[in-house]
Amino acid sequence: MSHDPTGTELWFADRTWTALRELLDSERTVVLLWPVGATEPHGPHSPLATDPIISIGMCERAARRLADDHEIEVLLLPTLPFGVTRYAAAFPGAVHIEEDTLYRLLTDVLRSVIGQGFEHTVIVNNHFEPEHVRTIHRAIDAVAAESEVTIGYLDLTRRRRAERLTDEFREGGSHAGRYETSLVLADSPELIDAAVLRELPPVSVNLAQEIGDGRKEFVEMGLVQAYNGTPSEASAEEGEEIYEVLTELLVSLVRDLVAGTGGRDEPGRYGRG
Repeated sequence: MSHDPTGTELWFADRTWTALRELLDSERTVVLLWPVGATEPHGPHSPLATDPIISIGMCERAARRLADDHEIEVLLLPTLPFGVTRYAAAFPGAVHIEEDTLYRLLTDVLRSVIGQGFEHTVIVNNHFEPEHVRTIHRAIDAVAAESEVTIGYLDLTRRRRAERLTDEFREGGSHAGRYETSLVLADSPELIDAAVLRELPPVSVNLAQEIGDGRKEFVEMGLVQAYNGTPSEASAEEGEEIYEVLTELLVSLVRDLVAGTGGRDEPGRYGRG
C-alpha cells in the first residue's frame, strides 16, 4: 500500500534480492520503517484505511527527508493494515485480529529481517487502541530480549510526543476527528466524503477519559457514528503541518536508533499492561 506513485524505490518489497544484498554490503546503515495500523471505521466520512494511510505518510516523508543522508538508507516494509480493534465492532468494516495474532506477526517479521542482517527497524503505528499498543510493546520487548537488537518505536501516546501535536490530539485524543481527517486530506483527499464531512456536528467525547473509565466500545463512549472531535474543521493544509511535526519526530528517532542513543519509546498512557 503506497500513496506515492513515484516513490517505489522507497519500498522494501519493490527491490530485488540482489539490490538488498548490495545494500547490506554497503557502508550505509539500512533502516526499515514498518507502517502499522488497523482497518476499521473512521466516521461516515473517512476511509477504513485511515490509520495505515497516516503511518505510510509518515514513513514516506521520513524516507524522503533522509534520502540524501550518506550514512542511512531507509526502506519501507509492506504495510501491516490489521490490528487489535474491538472498539468499532458495532460498525461494518472493523477487521479485528487477536493480540496473539498481532504478537506473532510482529515477532516473526522482526526475527526474519534481523536474521538477514537488517538490525534497524522502526514500527510506525497510528492505531491507538490500548490492547494494540500494549501488544506492540510486548513484541518489541520479546525480540529485543532474545536478539539484543533495539526495535525502534515512536509511541505517540507518550505525553512528551503528544505535546508536539494538535490541541485535539493532546486534549483527550480523537478518532476520525480534525487531526486524523486533516492527515488523510493531505495524502488521499479523494477518499474523504467532502459532502458528508461538511455536515458532521462536533462530538465532544474525551476518548482518553472514556478509555480510562473502562469503556471498551465506541457507541457506549458516545461515538455513535464512529468519530469524535471536530472533523468538519479539518483541512489538507493542517494535515501537512501535522505531518511536518510527525516527520521531524520520526527522523530524529531514526537517527537516535542508528547512533545507539535511543530509538525506542517506553510505554506511554496506552502501552502499560
